[in-house]
Amino acid sequence: MPPSESHPVRRIAHLDMDAFYASVELLRYPQLKGLPVVIGGSWRSEDEVLVRAAEAGTRDRIPLEEFPRIRDYVGRGVITTATYAARQFGVGSAMGIMKAARLCPDAIMLPVDFDEYRTYSRLFKEQILAIAPLMENRGVDEVYIDLTDVPGGQEEGGRVLSAQLQQAILDATGLTCSIGVAPNKLLAKMASEFNKPNGISIVHEADLETMIWPLACRKINGIGPRTDEKLKGLDIHTIRDLAARDLTWLMEHFGKSYGAWLHAAAHGRDDRPVETSSEPVSMSRETTFGSDLHAVRDRAELGAVFTRLCEQVAADLARKGYVGKTIGIKIRYDDFRSVTRDHTVDFYTADARTIRQLAGQCLKRVPLDQRIRLLGVRVGGLEKADQVSEAPALYAAGRRAVSRSGEVAGLNLSLF
Repeated sequence: MPPSESHPVRRIAHLDMDAFYASVELLRYPQLKGLPVVIGGSWRSEDEVLVRAAEAGTRDRIPLEEFPRIRDYVGRGVITTATYAARQFGVGSAMGIMKAARLCPDAIMLPVDFDEYRTYSRLFKEQILAIAPLMENRGVDEVYIDLTDVPGGQEEGGRVLSAQLQQAILDATGLTCSIGVAPNKLLAKMASEFNKPNGISIVHEADLETMIWPLACRKINGIGPRTDEKLKGLDIHTIRDLAARDLTWLMEHFGKSYGAWLHAAAHGRDDRPVETSSEPVSMSRETTFGSDLHAVRDRAELGAVFTRLCEQVAADLARKGYVGKTIGIKIRYDDFRSVTRDHTVDFYTADARTIRQLAGQCLKRVPLDQRIRLLGVRVGGLEKADQVSEAPALYAAGRRAVSRSGEVAGLNLSLF
């Protein structure tokens, strides 16, 4: 059926904040604009200059020579994000800090501040919802928006409304974003990368061959490095090459389900709706240590970190109105081997002390004779707190049950 006023063209936008964490930091430290800056790693003694400036309200007046540099960072970890000036040196998200230091040793390095980023995340999403209420949250810095029936959403393929969204976000936060608009989420996601930063890209169905097919297969969200290598081994390098392959052939080489998806994606087909309410399955917090810690020799430090992670998860649950009944831990050892353990109880909780106790029980089931690189705490089996009418009573009953079990911290939590 051709488009009409009663059946308008589907216009889906993917909005991606530009270098989000780094851009938030540049609001606090405007003197760093235009300079290579990376965000990542844990707090160091060198970062005290940032703490003192925050307390004195003089962040914007810190001399450039006093900022910590990545070349001085000692320890492991990965880059969370980098400014566009740093990206010109090859530095990018998820890159190891040591590698980034070799590529751009003079880059200024700032520690991650998730609380600040979440604050700005809420701000920019509030601006979107005030204009276009059909929004799918995809994380702290990106969303999908259905513009189809929003006033102005069809003008210039969605460009007019996208510009309005950009301006509203800029006015409220001082941050820029890039937007791709297309007939579906798959193409919109790709389009949002076409004109970064602070750009708008429009893809119509008729643009598939000219704008999408020349791209590398890896540009399709859902094709990872292993699939990309396999495709290259089969002499498939571009989306055009992929689209030229027969559906049956793709299913034979990649399996029935994934092969069918590859065929549909190469032809720009994606019927997924914009989901306005997506309930989380679990909430977790984890941290990677700058240097490996041992459960016995570094007991005090590990114990403090473990408690803080439990408190952070509890705060996340409370803020978002959830309770859970499956408590788990994650440990990554110095040889990069990871283990997880969880424990499901018959009551719901969002209480930090109870989470700490139950997570401690999980520690009894993992070896603690190796040095530890990463530690995490997770709460799953979530329900909305206001839908669990017996929650307050269950909190108390759960804490009594844990205490009676004699497994509160005893032998095992004393390790941490």
